[in-house]
Amino acid sequence: MKNFELFLSESGIPIFYVKIGMGFMFSFLITFFSIPTIIKISRRKNLMDEPGIRSSHLRKIPNLGGIAIFYSIGICASIFAYELFDLYKFLFASLIILLYIGIMDDIVVMRAYKKLVAQIIVSALIVIGSDIRIRNLFGIFGIYELGYLVSILFSIITFIILINAFNLIDGIDGLAGGYSVICSALFGISYYRLGEYNYPLVVLSMIIIGSVLAFLYYNLSNFRTSKIFMGDTGSMLLGFLLAFTCICFIDIFIDKALPNVPRYHLQSAPVVAVAILILPIVDTLNVIVIRLAHKKSPFDADKNHIHHKLLKLNLTHRRSSFYIILYYLFIVTVAYYFRHINVNLLLILVLALGFLGAYIPDIIYVLKNNKKTTN
Repeated sequence: MKNFELFLSESGIPIFYVKIGMGFMFSFLITFFSIPTIIKISRRKNLMDEPGIRSSHLRKIPNLGGIAIFYSIGICASIFAYELFDLYKFLFASLIILLYIGIMDDIVVMRAYKKLVAQIIVSALIVIGSDIRIRNLFGIFGIYELGYLVSILFSIITFIILINAFNLIDGIDGLAGGYSVICSALFGISYYRLGEYNYPLVVLSMIIIGSVLAFLYYNLSNFRTSKIFMGDTGSMLLGFLLAFTCICFIDIFIDKALPNVPRYHLQSAPVVAVAILILPIVDTLNVIVIRLAHKKSPFDADKNHIHHKLLKLNLTHRRSSFYIILYYLFIVTVAYYFRHINVNLLLILVLALGFLGAYIPDIIYVLKNNKKTTN
C-alpha cells in the first residue's frame, strides 16, 4: 500500500481522494455482491428472523446482513484507512468480538447478560487499550476535565449505551441503515474540515457509507427473495463504529501534547456529537422511562419506539424512516447553528427537540382519533 501511495504522489494524484473514492467503491461492491450469497445460505439453512412482539414484519426474513457489512468494512478499512489500526491497536480485535457475538445472537439468541459482558470487554479494549475516551465535558453541568478513572468508566458506559441504543432503532426497513449513513456523512465532513491528521477517519466514514448503501439496496427491496435485515451483527457493529467516531470527534477538541498535531476548540463539541446521535439516545431514554412508569422492566420488549408510533399512523416503513431521519437532521442543523451559545442551554435545546420528536406521532394520533370521533 505504501508503494502504491508513493506511485500516486509521484504521479501528482492526491492520495487522500483516491482512498476515499476507492474505499467507497470497493466497500459498496463487496457488500452488494456478498449479500445474495448470504441470503441464499440463510434460506437454505433456515437462518431467518422470526416475527415477534417487537417485529414490524409478518414473515421470516434473513437477518445476517451485518456479516456483509463487517466483511466490507474489515477489508476496505484495513487497506484504505490502515493508519487507524496502527494508531488504535485494539480496534480490529473489538470488531471481531462484536462480529462473533452478533452472529451468535442472530442465530441462537444469546442471553442479555452474555451480550453485555462482551460489550463491556469490547468497550474496555478500545477505551483502555486504544485510549479512546471522553476526557472533558467542556462545562456541561459545570464539569470540565475528567479524572482518568472517571473518564474510563464514563467512556465505557457511553460505548455500551450507544451500541445498544443503535440496536434498538433497528426496527423498520431503512431506519438504522439510513441513519448510520447520515451520521457517518456528518462526522466525515466534520473530520475533513478539521484537517489532514483526521483523514483516515474521513476514509472510514466513507467506507461505512458505501457498505451501508449497498445493504440498503436489499433491505428496502420489494422483492421477497432479495430482502434482508442487518441483524444484531450489523446494528452492534455500526453502533460501535459510530460511538468510536463520536468520541474521536469530541477528543479532537482537547488540547493534548502531541507533536505536529493541530488541536481545536469548540465548547459545544460534546453537544454537537449528541445532536448527531440524538435519535438512538432519545429513543432509548424514552422507552426506558415509559417502561419504568408502567412498572415494567427496562429490558421488556414493546412497541413504544418512535418508528412503531409512525407505523401506527399507517405510514410505510420507507416513509417512517424518511420522516424520522429528516426531523433529526433538523435537530443537527439547529445544534450547528447555535453551536456558540452556552453549552448547557444548547444541550437542553437539543434534548427538548429530541423528545418533542418522540411525541409528535402520539399528538398526531390523538388528533386524528378526536377528529374521527367528532365526525
